[in-house]
Amino acid sequence: MLLISPKKQSFYINFISKLAFSSSSSSASSSYSLQIIQDSEHKSLSNPLYNFLPETQNPNKIVDLICSSLKKGDSHLTLLQDDIKPLLPHLGAHEISRVLLRCQSDSVSALTFFNWVKNDLEIKPTNSNYCLIVHILAWNNKFSFAMKMLCELVELVKDCPRSVDVFQDLISCTEDCNWDPVVFDMLIKAYVKVGLIRESFKTFRKTVDVGFQPSIVSCNFLLNGLLKLNCIDQCWQVYEEMGRIGIRPNTHTFNILTHVFCKNGDVDKVNGFLEKIEEEGFDPDLVTYNTLISSYCKKGTLNDAFYLYRIMYRRNVLPDLVTYTTLMNGLCKEGKVREAHQLFHRMVHRGLSPDIVSYNTLIFAYCKEGKMQESKSLLYEMTGNGVYPDTFTCQIIVQGYGKEGRLLSALNLVVELQRFGVSISRDIYDYLIVALCQDNRPFAATSLLERIGQDGYVPSLEIYNELMESLCKCDSVADALLLKDEMVDRNIKPSLFTYRALICCLCRIGRSGEAVSLMDELLESGMLPDSLICRVLIHGYCMEKDVNKAEALLGFFAKKFQIYDTESYNAVFNMFAEDGDLSKLMELQKRFLRLGFAPNNLTCKYMIHSLWKGMERKFQVE
Repeated sequence: MLLISPKKQSFYINFISKLAFSSSSSSASSSYSLQIIQDSEHKSLSNPLYNFLPETQNPNKIVDLICSSLKKGDSHLTLLQDDIKPLLPHLGAHEISRVLLRCQSDSVSALTFFNWVKNDLEIKPTNSNYCLIVHILAWNNKFSFAMKMLCELVELVKDCPRSVDVFQDLISCTEDCNWDPVVFDMLIKAYVKVGLIRESFKTFRKTVDVGFQPSIVSCNFLLNGLLKLNCIDQCWQVYEEMGRIGIRPNTHTFNILTHVFCKNGDVDKVNGFLEKIEEEGFDPDLVTYNTLISSYCKKGTLNDAFYLYRIMYRRNVLPDLVTYTTLMNGLCKEGKVREAHQLFHRMVHRGLSPDIVSYNTLIFAYCKEGKMQESKSLLYEMTGNGVYPDTFTCQIIVQGYGKEGRLLSALNLVVELQRFGVSISRDIYDYLIVALCQDNRPFAATSLLERIGQDGYVPSLEIYNELMESLCKCDSVADALLLKDEMVDRNIKPSLFTYRALICCLCRIGRSGEAVSLMDELLESGMLPDSLICRVLIHGYCMEKDVNKAEALLGFFAKKFQIYDTESYNAVFNMFAEDGDLSKLMELQKRFLRLGFAPNNLTCKYMIHSLWKGMERKFQVE
């Protein structure tokens, strides 16, 4: 409930007249700049000829007709919509406000009309229209509907190019309708709900400046929002203002401020703050202790955390599941997993039932230490207690086995979990396939893929490429080509990586012709080869002693794609150098120079080697 500060009672009586400071010409223009529909050009329809028209065609009667239909019930509005269709262009912001003002004592009719205008007629009400309906709903104690409309208004104005002062608009509307100051309190909360925390802070300031006292609930809303934004200074400003105007904090306020201390790294100052809380007549509750214990654990000061844990019992504040799990997590981070497990048993002994977070904390710690047997035992224990593992549980155990090189155990665990009815996530399957591929077991990965494919699993391009690379490393080119066909059938376009793995494999096993065909396919799909593809193709032809094709291909890459791979150039040069025919080698060098290749130290070495070989042959003949 928004209260009026006793010191400012006289100010409240005529507060509207004293708000000139916030209704300058600039702010007033910004307020009305938001209007989306025309206000019938603010002209009075006083043409006497209108009186000769039937009611349903007389623009002067539109407000009367709508109010009359509202008294008859919701269904009459729908019927009226067809009857007054020619008059609807005359239903502007001014007319909407007039209807709302006539319904001040009947919030149901006011809300029905407002929703009819907005949803059925698809007319966008102005911010002034919104403020009127908010006032009417709040005056009639329909606070949840008022808050909904207020949040809707704030959402509409937040993207407005010019600043719109909803606070000032709400005040302006108080001149025409009944109102309850609680709307300003609600506006503070509405801004927080929509995520406009800084606007909420400004509204808090304005509310206090005009003499109203926000409720403790709104103050806590604002404090919590500022905390999430890490606006620590503003948190303390709100708290100080609360004390200045006599807003008494509650336990929730102190818990938020405890968070502020902890988030700001001022955990050491908390003791003084706790003393202040107690002086105010409040005892720290479970949330306070859990917040502090969490902060101490994050700082690594476990002794302080356990000191508070013991203090809780002395003050008859029983630790809950959050307390124990936080302490267990702190111990695990320090590598004290056994102590954490003992604390877990103590928690169970004191009547608390562990949840998925408690079990995951221990399982993760054991997996990190490579103690898979303990992790698996905890897994069985939790399922036996009716706590089913989630994706995180499954993932950390599967990855734990993977790090230990026990992929078979990981696969068996997945099968076992499925028997328990546990859903295995896509990430776990992805991890297993990649792990098997990296372990040079592509056929086990393919077998797993076939099995999980029956359950609807479709691998991504990255997973296909991992499997493709693994098959190619094992020179299983036939299986790799079948995998590429499967990708195409599933509308997964092979990437440059896919083609590169296949081309490398084909060249390595002496099938360079097929590799060139694949490169043509790559070009047809709109991709360009890289220097690695150029290199493996050239080396493939060199291995097959087909120097002419190797030279032609090298020239093709240079002219077509501007790929000048020195390693490939030297491989071809070395093939010619082996013959010891210096004249042919010099001709080759000229051709390469024209293409743009430049010799390096290795080229000169091959040239000298060729010269020596030619001289050796000459001496042998003589």
